[in-house]
Order: sequence, then C-alpha cells, then structure tokens
Amino acid sequence: MPLIVEMGWGGLVQYPDTITWTDISSYVDVSKRGVTIARGAADELSETQPGQASLLLDNQDGRFTAGNALSPYYPYVRRNAPIRIAVAVMPTQSGSAPYPLAMLGDDFDDGRINTTLWAGNFGTVSETGGRARINAATGVSSGFQTARQWKLQGSQTMARLATVPAGGTNARTSFMVNAVTSGTRIGFEYNATTGKLSCKSDVGFADGAAVALTYSAISHAWLRIREASGTVYWETSGDGFGWTVRRSLATPAWVGTDQVNLSIAATRDSGTTDFAEYDLVGAEVRPRFWGMVNEFPVGFEGLASTVMITATDLFKRLNRRPALRSMLGEEILTLTPMVYYPLSEDSTSVTAGDVGGNGAPSLAITQAGVGGTLALGSADGPTETGEQVPVFTPSTATAGKWLMADLGPQFEDTTVNYLCFEAFFKTTTTGRAIMGVHSTDLVGQHVLSIAAGGTLQIEWSSDGSPLTVEAVTSPATLADGNWHHVVYDQREGKVWIDGVLTDSALAVPRCFYQRVVHVGGYRGTRLWNGSIGHAVVYATDTYSVGPLITGHYSAGMTGFAGEDADVRIERLASYAQVASVTVWGSTFDPIASQGPGGSAVVARMREVESTESARLFAERDYYGLAFQSRDLRYNPNPASEVFTIAYADLETNSVELADDDQKLVNSIEASRPGGATQKVTAPSSILAFGIYDPGSISILKTSDNSVLDAAYWRVSRYANPSPELREVPIEAYTMSTYLDILDADISSYFSVTSMPSQAPASSMRVTVEGYTETIKEKSHLIQFHTSATNNDSVWVLDDPTYSVLDSTTRLAY
Repeated sequence: MPLIVEMGWGGLVQYPDTITWTDISSYVDVSKRGVTIARGAADELSETQPGQASLLLDNQDGRFTAGNALSPYYPYVRRNAPIRIAVAVMPTQSGSAPYPLAMLGDDFDDGRINTTLWAGNFGTVSETGGRARINAATGVSSGFQTARQWKLQGSQTMARLATVPAGGTNARTSFMVNAVTSGTRIGFEYNATTGKLSCKSDVGFADGAAVALTYSAISHAWLRIREASGTVYWETSGDGFGWTVRRSLATPAWVGTDQVNLSIAATRDSGTTDFAEYDLVGAEVRPRFWGMVNEFPVGFEGLASTVMITATDLFKRLNRRPALRSMLGEEILTLTPMVYYPLSEDSTSVTAGDVGGNGAPSLAITQAGVGGTLALGSADGPTETGEQVPVFTPSTATAGKWLMADLGPQFEDTTVNYLCFEAFFKTTTTGRAIMGVHSTDLVGQHVLSIAAGGTLQIEWSSDGSPLTVEAVTSPATLADGNWHHVVYDQREGKVWIDGVLTDSALAVPRCFYQRVVHVGGYRGTRLWNGSIGHAVVYATDTYSVGPLITGHYSAGMTGFAGEDADVRIERLASYAQVASVTVWGSTFDPIASQGPGGSAVVARMREVESTESARLFAERDYYGLAFQSRDLRYNPNPASEVFTIAYADLETNSVELADDDQKLVNSIEASRPGGATQKVTAPSSILAFGIYDPGSISILKTSDNSVLDAAYWRVSRYANPSPELREVPIEAYTMSTYLDILDADISSYFSVTSMPSQAPASSMRVTVEGYTETIKEKSHLIQFHTSATNNDSVWVLDDPTYSVLDSTTRLAY
C-alpha cells in the first residue's frame, strides 16, 4: 500500500491543471505517526467541515524549512503550497498463468529487482529511490521486462512515468505490451528530440498511424493500456485516478491469442547517458486529500529536525474571501472590467470609486454652471442589489453636477481595445447623457444618451468632428421612471436593453485612447436628471463581452430568483473563481433571490445547501466542489452499495448503536423571504416524547408549498428516529474489499452484516456522512461517521419495500 504525498511547489491551487507535482512520500513518517485525514460531517444534520490533513516530515537536510536557500524546493516552501495525498493499492497475483495483466504490480520500494517478476531484464537497470531506473545510453537498449505469462484481453496495465530522458538525439523511453511476434506491440513511446509521446500499435516496430501527443509532465504523468470489449485504449492521467483516452483502436487479433510480456525500456542515438524512471506499475490510485499546506513549522529534538504540517482543503481559501458584493456586482467582476463604478457610496461621500481592481481614479463630482445637486447614496438602486445610488438633480441641462474622471495615461493602451459599456439608469427626463468617454484631444468620443423622444442613442466621433448620432432600436421610451439596463458592445455593434437584444446593426467606428469618463452628463451638458448605478467599461480585443452581460439585468432586478439550486451553487462558485463544481443527483428546487451583498460566499452556499437538504463539500481529488441533491439518497439500491462488511471485521471496540433524542424533531416552524410562516408537527411523536422543536427556520424557497414540503420532510424523517450506527471503524488495509472501501465517500452507503443478536436487525445499512482516517505502514484505519440510510427512504407506489403503510410512506419532495 504505497502512500503518495505530492507537493505542488510554486503552483497555484486555483489553477490545478498547471501544477507540476513533486513526490515527497519518502519523507513522510508512516511508521509511527502516520497521515491523518478528516473529511465531511459528524452526521447528516451537521454541515460538512473543511477537510484537514496532518503529517510529519523528515527535515534532516532542511528541505522543508521555509526560506532555506539550500532547499531543493526554494523559494516555494511557503504557506498555502498545494498538496495532494493518495493511496496506491498494488495488485496481487493469484491463480495460474496466463495471468490478467492487471495482476502485474511492482512499487520498486525495496531496492532490489524482483527477478522472478522481471525475468527478462536487459542492459543497465536498477531500483533506485523507490523507482525503476533504466539507463538511456547511446546505442544501448536497457529495460525491465517480464516473463511471457500475461494476457491483455479484458485487462490493463499502468505505471507512473516519473522521469524522462533528455538531450542528445532521439533519447527515448517506452512502455510496451509485446506480442509473441517480435516488433508487434502496443504501448507508449516518448522521444526527447521531438518532445512527443506517441500512442503506438507497432507491427515490425513501426506504426504509421501512431497518435503523437505533445508531452506534458503534468497531464501525462501516468500511462495506461487497457483492453475492453474489442477495443484497446491508450490513456494518460495527471494523478493516476482520472484518465483521458488519447487513442482507441479495434483490438488486434494477437491480443486475444498471445501470452504477452511487459517491457519498460530506454535508449538514445547520441548524447550524454541519463535515464528514465517508472514507478507503481499496476497500481490502482485512490485520492484521499487535495488542498493547501497551512504552514511549515520546523521542530527540533536534539539535532534531529522534523516539520509537522497541517493542510486544509479549498474551503480554507473560500472562507478567507471577503463578503460578497451584490450578485449584480459579482457578475460584473467575473468579467474583469476595465473600470467599474458601482456608485453605491453612502450619502457622506463626495467621490465614487472604481472596484474593478485596476487602480482607476475615483469619479469626482464636477460642477457645470450654477446650481443643481448630486447626492450620493440617496435613492434605492436596482431592486435586488440592496444598494443606494446617487440622485442627480440639475437646475437645467447645463447647470448642475455630474461625475468625471481622467483615468490617466496608464489606461490609454487598454482603451485601444474594443469598448463595451454597461449601466443601470432611471429617469423621466429626455435628452440627457447616461455616460460617455473621450480621448484627451477629443478625437475619439462615445456617448450613451436618451434622445428627445425617450429612446436610446449612441453618439460618436473618431476624427474630432462633431458627434454623429446613431439611433438605437429600443422601447418607445426609457424615460418612464423605472430602472433600465443598457449594454453597448462596440465590437459586436449591438445593444441590449433590459437583457434583450434590441439592435444588432450599429455601425459605430472604433475609437482610441478614450480615457476620460463621464457619468450623469457629458462635458458639462445634458446633465442627468434621475439615478444611475453600476457604470462599467470593459475593454476587449479577441472576444466580445456584450453577449456575456445580458443576464446582468436579472441579477440586478430579480437576484436570479427562480433558478435551480445547482445553477445557483455554480454561480456562487464562479464568484470565488472555483470553476469545477460536480453536481450529483437531479432534484433541485428553484431558489429565491440572494441579490444583496454583505455575506461571504460560503455562507451563501450553505443557505442553498440547507434549503435543499443537500450536501456541499470539497472534492478530494481536485480543486473543486461537489454538490449533492437530496434525491441522491432516496431508496438506495442494494446493488449499488459501495461494499458490505461483517460486524466481526470491524474494529469492534469503537462500535456503538445509538438510540437517543439527538436528532428528534416533531415540531418545526418555517418561512421564506416574502412568504408565509408555516408550522408542521407530528402529534403522535409529541404525545410520546414531548415537543422537540429546533426553532424557526427561514429557507430560500420560492413558494409557500415548497416551504411546507421542506418542513414536512424534516419532521417525517426525525419524529421517531430508528436506532442507528453512527460510527463504523474499519481496518481497511487488511480487507479484500480495500479498493471498494476507499471508494466510499460522502453519501455512499454500505451494510454491516451479521450483527450481534442483541442488535435490532441482522444487517444495518448506513450512509457515509464523513470519516477520519489514519494511514500508516501496512495499516489504514478509517472511522466512518454514518447515519441510518432508511431516514432517506421515500414512498413508491406498489413497491413491496417502499409502500408499506405507516412504515415507508414518506413522500419525497
């Protein structure tokens, strides 16, 4: 059971596909302390907690000392360095030859070549540093090679390609399954001269149709050859767990007839001798943790030095993020605007700041003529932002105040790109300017304004001449006292109003160096009478941002109320720059608005999770989130149990059958934003046990019926909870089902069979809520935190198991 601990020195956790991983497994103490990992929740009613890992590293040479210039990892031994932990399960050989190739395994950890397994080695090879090392010398082929006693049909083999040869001419290494006929083989070959990794099906040592990949040490770290149902697959992986098919081919006839061998070889045509290294041949990898190291504290005991590190999954990064802006604001920021002025300052402010992050100067209140007012923070902004915006009240179209800023010369190069404008506005006055930009010499100008008739118009100049007016197809009047939203994309030549494309035939030329920004007027004229919020300018070259903005009207006016819960979670994740969200299940209700800002992204996600009786947690194999719907747990199929285990095989000193009132709920009051407050009770439970009420809950449902369903779901499950196993400890390493046990994760379920006679049933099925594990040399103790699976059973018409009166007649919602 090799343990794989890898560090992403210099890598950025938010860009997992760019991280180059370094194996530090040999420095981890697995003999005494081991690696401990905690994941998930204590029970189904608790929130999942940030995953944690702790491990002790040998630091005798100072390699894990932060700031040590002599460390081979310097200067990247630092807080928040990416870390991932996995277990590699080696296959065991049984039966008689020919053996399935999947039974071939070697971790190369004992420093001695297994000459029984590798009976046909040639050239110069060794086991060095826990790897198979193969010399790549000029004109000499070296390699590990097995006896001819294996079958590829219906089987597979894989290995980690740890080191590739370099330099010289045609330095190369190969991982090949060989037929009886010399030169007929299937596998991978890497060539250092071309930088290509080729997927080959050779005949006579050649394949004219080989698929050549540009080699990547990140995505081609693992190689696998697999045959299934008449097709051979060439696959690569970055971690040995998630595989990508690079080539497939109808299975050659020899695969079904020949006893094959496996060879791992290297050579070169010229240059300095070096080597290729492979590891973990035949290993099945199971990820256990993915996250970042909190710190590298160096400890001393005499002259001995160790580093006891703790690491946390991506929830550490999420929990550090500041409170969210409004959903509208977050939607704008995800598109990286050049400047973004929310105009949401309070009434004591005299300037309006940019929050786009590019360091643009603030908009200053500027006076034209005499009179008029501009009061920041004096009117309600777009409905679901929860923000206050300015009120512009000029005396006349040329006497009053507007906002202006010269972005400065540092923005001139940016404004060479195509510009896209966005703003919310409200007025009853026509003939006024919403916003505009121009170059310092007024050669290039753009203005968005309301025409005398109340429609939108775009005014422009590209040569310093008077402004040309371009009428925009739009609603009859936008000066109706309501909030409206406008997007004008110069690159597209299109305008969207209130989320709807209204004009796609604009012919406004491209202008340059437009660094002076005006909001609520333009150059002291056509001063705005009303309110403006969320004035934005984007600058792009190779793509158009306008089509990506159309949803911003809904963000501001409805807070995306009514979108399904899984879509909401993905949206919130995008605000935190988490691109990967794996959605499990299919039952997701519409969610109410979360438009106003002020709370953290994790808090927002937890609101959705609790509303849905769902599960949210960090992935253990990647920088991403998982979101599970409640229906994933409905009526588990015995055939889908991840494993079964006899009671006698548990670590029975820690097994306990609970029957208490910890989860009992027989009365609950629930409400939703803008909806009724409703109550659900279980009278028979109240009569028997008294009232158990967790207090009022408010959930983000969009109808009173949905709130009632959610409240009923809680009470129907816990009005009289059954006895349950809450802790199931297993020494997994010794079990024949070790791989299956490692596959168990949050919401997986398994059965404990052959329970003692004192138990309420001979078999008890449980759902995994979380676990703690300790991984040591030849030991892997997993303490599963579990709940009773039958808490999630729902009624199914005429089903012998799930339509039993007064037993399994709970309605799903």
